[in-house]
Amino acid sequence: MRSELVVAAFRTLPWGVVSAAGAAGLLIAALSRTAGEAGEWLALPLLRAAILAFALGLVFLLDDPARHTTSTVPTPRPARIALRAALVTPAVAAWWTVALLLVPPEIRPPVADLTLEAGAAFVLAVAGAVGAVRFSESPRPGPRVAAGLLTSSLLALLLWPGRWALFVPVEDERWAVAHDRWAVVLVAAVLVGVLGAVEPVRRRVWWRSGDNHRLGH
Repeated sequence: MRSELVVAAFRTLPWGVVSAAGAAGLLIAALSRTAGEAGEWLALPLLRAAILAFALGLVFLLDDPARHTTSTVPTPRPARIALRAALVTPAVAAWWTVALLLVPPEIRPPVADLTLEAGAAFVLAVAGAVGAVRFSESPRPGPRVAAGLLTSSLLALLLWPGRWALFVPVEDERWAVAHDRWAVVLVAAVLVGVLGAVEPVRRRVWWRSGDNHRLGH
């Protein structure tokens, strides 16, 4: 039964969207090889753009046209969400490895710090999808979550106060502090995802039928 659940979840994952987003991200990262002398300062923004492109694909992870049918199956929603996330994790890790390798070593930004940024972005994307599923009835919340993620990223890049900046260049003295903030974003995204995955408690409503009180859901 468990193997059947894994196979079913694997087949329903939006591999087409994730693959397209991943391919776009890799193409962006590969531009650092063709930028010539400008590649040294373009490598970081290109990698960040690649991360965002792939994250925009991950927000579709929980899109499920049959959502209202699968909601009645005995497997609880947290387990279904965890299974989808587990199935896509190896692909995410492989994608990030390739994205890093596409950037020449001599201009590659600090790998550990960029991996923290990527992890926070990817978890935030999935947490947004989890929240959309938790608070809406739409079987395809991905487009709205993608729009929200893109808008939030642009606002953080353009309007976020300098003292709380997340997107700073490597030579900036705020680099280390900025990545402390990225760690906070990652932890917050994990918490939002975990809390959002919990099955909602259905309110019990008393209603009268004749002289009897019955408990309905």
